[in-house]
Amino acid sequence: MHAILPLLEQTDFPTIRRGKLETLQVNLGYRCNQQCLHCHVNASPKRKENMTSESVEELIAFIKASGIKRLDLTGGAPELNPNFRYLVTETRKLGVHVIDRCNLTILFEPGQEGLAQFLADQQVEIVASLPCYLKENVEKQRGKGVFDSSLAALKVLNRLGYGQPNTGLVLNLMYNPQGPSLPPSQVELEQAYRQHLKDDYNIVFSNLYTLTNMPIQRFGSMLISKGQFEGYMQLLRDNFKQENLAGVMCRSLISVDWQGYVYDCDFNQMLDLPAPLSNKPRTHIRDLTGVDVEGKPIVVKDHCYGCTAGQGSSCGGAF
Repeated sequence: MHAILPLLEQTDFPTIRRGKLETLQVNLGYRCNQQCLHCHVNASPKRKENMTSESVEELIAFIKASGIKRLDLTGGAPELNPNFRYLVTETRKLGVHVIDRCNLTILFEPGQEGLAQFLADQQVEIVASLPCYLKENVEKQRGKGVFDSSLAALKVLNRLGYGQPNTGLVLNLMYNPQGPSLPPSQVELEQAYRQHLKDDYNIVFSNLYTLTNMPIQRFGSMLISKGQFEGYMQLLRDNFKQENLAGVMCRSLISVDWQGYVYDCDFNQMLDLPAPLSNKPRTHIRDLTGVDVEGKPIVVKDHCYGCTAGQGSSCGGAF
């Protein structure tokens, strides 16, 4: 794995500051049942990092004290954390809207029986990764058998009411480009997804999100190996749009790692760039209770051009 951060240190990316905190995004661990080429977390079945029950309790305590009403759970595969269902259940009792960033194939892993029904019962919003509606492209990026398994999972979710009108069960799909290019128009690509998935597989969904591949971790290292890193960074810089700064997720979100330490976003977490939210070198979630983060500076490096290029990109898709 190539060192990425030294290539991102020198930047002229604009200074930005935090707005009102609305979302707590929590990485429950880097273990995953897949090992995707575009993964900015470098997740895999071999990773051992997992949030402990003690840290989960600290998260719940912070949510109670802060009044946060939006919890975004990610990984790895967040469902592989043994505390996943407990965290979801306890925060839903508090009236918190919970999002599960699901890779779909996790529904069929041993030990995950009843997961889809659990998510539906708790009215968890699902953001499901499906980088293409074509089998060849998905398996090139995510591995053999993933496409068919993903479609089977989507059908299970549809039968439970996900993506269907008037159920309140939201099923969003996430698209990533195959390589070092910007995503196409989110609006137009969503129409293509709807047509292909409905006509070919009778699958429906709520929304499609497009996400620009970030030049960090596994994807960044692949770019370096292929001699494409500098070209990709230039593409991002050339397509920077000032107006996208208002919509970047780091202005309203805090990212928490599996140990409970906080970052401005999931990408900064992967680059080990702690958020400057206290007088400590690293701020823990338990240290944030009672702290007003609005107006605090956000750590920026050259990879931030990935969120502001073209139509913009965030965990909620294009702006």
